Amino acid sequence: MDTTKALKKGRNLIPDEVFAKLVTRIEAEHHFDADMAARCVDQAAAYLAACASSTAPLSPSMAADIGWHMFILHTRDYADFCEQVAGRFIHHVPHDEPAEQSTEDVQAILDRSSAAIRKAGYQVDTELWRADGGAGKCNGCHSGCHDDPAPVPPFHEG
Repeated sequence: MDTTKALKKGRNLIPDEVFAKLVTRIEAEHHFDADMAARCVDQAAAYLAACASSTAPLSPSMAADIGWHMFILHTRDYADFCEQVAGRFIHHVPHDEPAEQSTEDVQAILDRSSAAIRKAGYQVDTELWRADGGAGKCNGCHSGCHDDPAPVPPFHEG
């Protein structure tokens, strides 16, 4: 008997009509096929859910960041999502200084983020979290990474 808890998809945090709208815009603006665009949005939502509860500094993969950028352009939908998932707005804080990081350093950052996603109960699309120059390459946008303070976890009284 398998006692492991099934991990959820990030896309399930986003209403279907909003998810479809984000996927369509990524397809048009980034020239991705529908599957890759959907994977970007799914991983962005899972990453943001991890940011909502993690006290460790996290950073999105390139693919998750594309999904996040598209989502944040839809401010009302994004603000509603943040309130539902985190109880607060999750700010996007880019790192403006060029980073001199090895692939191994970047992979360590992405591994920390993907581990936080799993810990939060969400599936990780491992292909999108690689730092080897593939679709998951880190691009220097941070949420709790480097000079951005770590996100504050939600506290529940009771």
